[in-house]
Amino acid sequence: MRDFAKRIFFSIFKKKSNISIGFYGPPNAGKTSLANRICKDWTGEEIGTVSKIPHETRNVQFKEKVEISYKGKKITFKLVDTPGIATKIDYEDFLKYGMGKKESQQRAKEATQGVIESIKWLDDMDAVIVVLDSTQNPYSQVNITIIGNLVARKIPVLIVGNKVDMKRSDLKRTEAAFPEYEVIGISAKYGTNIDEFYESLFKLAKKA
Repeated sequence: MRDFAKRIFFSIFKKKSNISIGFYGPPNAGKTSLANRICKDWTGEEIGTVSKIPHETRNVQFKEKVEISYKGKKITFKLVDTPGIATKIDYEDFLKYGMGKKESQQRAKEATQGVIESIKWLDDMDAVIVVLDSTQNPYSQVNITIIGNLVARKIPVLIVGNKVDMKRSDLKRTEAAFPEYEVIGISAKYGTNIDEFYESLFKLAKKA
């Protein structure tokens, strides 16, 4: 009986010390910017490249054992930055960024594969941070698809409304769109409300 209890204890401890937290959301919402800020704050290294061109992140990127300390508490987790989710990817969307037709077609192909990869990785997530652009309409098919997938898998969620530094930001729209979830407004670029984000991250980790 004692050995059984010990195994249960260590299995719980192991799960809590090796949680995987994924960053999901539509393209250009700021997932990689936020992931970079966290990694730079706590590991000194960035995780990926940021660009104005959609689908810059086309492969899942992750960093093992990111340790965060906040107000005397500490968590260690695997940070997983995923390609932007989109319901439609057209190579012509990339032409306006100065890419040639061949390069645009290749980018669209890689971006499509990235979306498929992102959805597959949901099976490995203990919790997910959904990063949305607070200047955009939250009632989009992409956002509803992402949240729907998380609900179906019963994965704990924290919604981040990014880009609150911009004039068109409207966090209340995001809160109204997803009232059943905690929504925290930040600017990943400037670090606005990053302390509040870390506090919410600890709450999320407890649910994982």
